[in-house]
Amino acid sequence: MTKATTIERTSIAKLTPTIHYQVAMVDPHCHLFQITLEINNWSDSVLNLKMPVWTPGSYLVREYARYIQDFSAQSTDQAQVLVSEKVSKNHWIINTENINNITVNYRVFANELTVRTNQLDRTHGYFNGAALFYFIPGLEKQPITVKIIVPDLQWNISTALPKVSGSSNQFYASDFDTLVDSPFEIGLHSVYEFEVLGKPHKYAIWGQGNVNPHKLIEDTKKIIETEAKLYGGLPYDDYLFILHLTNNGFGGLEHKNSCSLIYSRFGFRDKDKYNRFLQLVAHEFFHLWNVKRIRPKGLETFDYEQENYTPSLWFSEGTTSYYDLVIPFKAGIYDNQTFLGLLAKEITRFLSIPGRKVQPLKEASFDAWIKLYRRDNNSDNCQISYYLKGQLVSLLLDLLIRSKHKNKRSLDDVIRQMWEQFGKTEMGFTPEQLCQVIESVADLNLQDFWTRYLDTTEELPFNEYLDPFGLILKPIIDDNPIPYLGMRVQAENGKEIIKFVEVESPAKLAGIDPDDELLAIDGIRVRADQLNDRLKDYQTNDIISITVFHQDELQTFSVQLADPQPSRYEIVQKANPSDEQRQNLLGWLGQM
Repeated sequence: MTKATTIERTSIAKLTPTIHYQVAMVDPHCHLFQITLEINNWSDSVLNLKMPVWTPGSYLVREYARYIQDFSAQSTDQAQVLVSEKVSKNHWIINTENINNITVNYRVFANELTVRTNQLDRTHGYFNGAALFYFIPGLEKQPITVKIIVPDLQWNISTALPKVSGSSNQFYASDFDTLVDSPFEIGLHSVYEFEVLGKPHKYAIWGQGNVNPHKLIEDTKKIIETEAKLYGGLPYDDYLFILHLTNNGFGGLEHKNSCSLIYSRFGFRDKDKYNRFLQLVAHEFFHLWNVKRIRPKGLETFDYEQENYTPSLWFSEGTTSYYDLVIPFKAGIYDNQTFLGLLAKEITRFLSIPGRKVQPLKEASFDAWIKLYRRDNNSDNCQISYYLKGQLVSLLLDLLIRSKHKNKRSLDDVIRQMWEQFGKTEMGFTPEQLCQVIESVADLNLQDFWTRYLDTTEELPFNEYLDPFGLILKPIIDDNPIPYLGMRVQAENGKEIIKFVEVESPAKLAGIDPDDELLAIDGIRVRADQLNDRLKDYQTNDIISITVFHQDELQTFSVQLADPQPSRYEIVQKANPSDEQRQNLLGWLGQM
């Protein structure tokens, strides 16, 4: 190598911008993160900074720029104030002519504790990269370092990002996607370390509650081992579970090497509630393969400025929801009767939502950005969750493949093939490629299946797919049934507010609307918690008068009650199953 070549390459290296963030928490009780962005070796005349409008895994434009305040920019060397302008909701432009080193300061208000937002208070600071950091168009693949300035030396820092060697509280992200994909928990949380399959794992638990860390870790190990067996190993060097314990929270957000979880602080002693939490763990952990690495084409490369559409969330989220019931069962955390009970509960929920007859599954996935997270009092009448219906379509596919191949093939084989074909290389799959993989495993042409259950609103034929296993879905009507009225009522601030009126129900046909205030039935006052008991005094086809305040106007409606609806559904064994049905069931669920 010549001296001239060495000088030339050094010059090019100097012109490569470096990006460094500092996150400080000077007065945590004020809920303001203080952010400093330093960009060195800059050579352009303008600097564009853009704030993401959403975060991967949560399909809603959340407008994170609305939390930014006190924005300023200056040259790092000369302390010269730089002219900046906000040109759109999430886009700032800074004049940087003849300026090589730039410092940007801003603050982010953080007082919303969810898995996709930020919170800072006296006990901790939690943040997601998309909700805190700008990206520089064209430099999304540049490495980024983040230094954390803690307000108290007792505060811990937990993140999946690796530490920068030789630097205190400084972390390294290989690119902006990795920074977004690595939330931070900083504060007075407890850290529990454990090992699974030779790899280190941690729980970072913030908040008080009745969780038993030892039991939680042992059950989490079972989930990790079960999922690793399904996929053939763990695709990371280490993994972090961030768990926030709150009054009544529930939620999770997946990341490649970590996940964020929120759960009710006292939801760990009751068996059913604890199982629900483990299903949440299984769901978010399953996502480190299915959606973080096995991604639909529409999510192969993230556009942080707008919606990223895909019709395949039914698989990315719905199939994951199916497996969040399957995995704890396979891990031995609960038995087959509990598993069937949980499936029946999901089917009950599905069959109680009239929107299943209106919105096809692929449309539900595509319209996630404008519907699923923007619910109103008519949502259940016009839409269905791709989580819920996708889960049940996945159940049907699993049963279909198992029954054809005598349990020698299953949806597990689809998952493995998707991992081998798309996940390991992180190459996005198209809807057609997904269907091709499923058909190849099933060894069937499933075009009719896709048309009926993805493209239209035809009812899911649960019993047709349960029958080869000697099972049947049974509707349950209580001994003292309630005539069908078709509205849900909730007490709010001393008023009984009608929250939902089911389409084509007796209440809807009579003219009752959501947000009406329920006052009386047949002239006698009724509260929300009394409604079902009062209806037990009537029979099908009885006509009752319901008095409400509609926009502060007193109105009375005549309502003709209809036949009682099933209160729930159960999956039960047939009385005299055939030998083939017994063998199919044994291969699927083991001895009942």
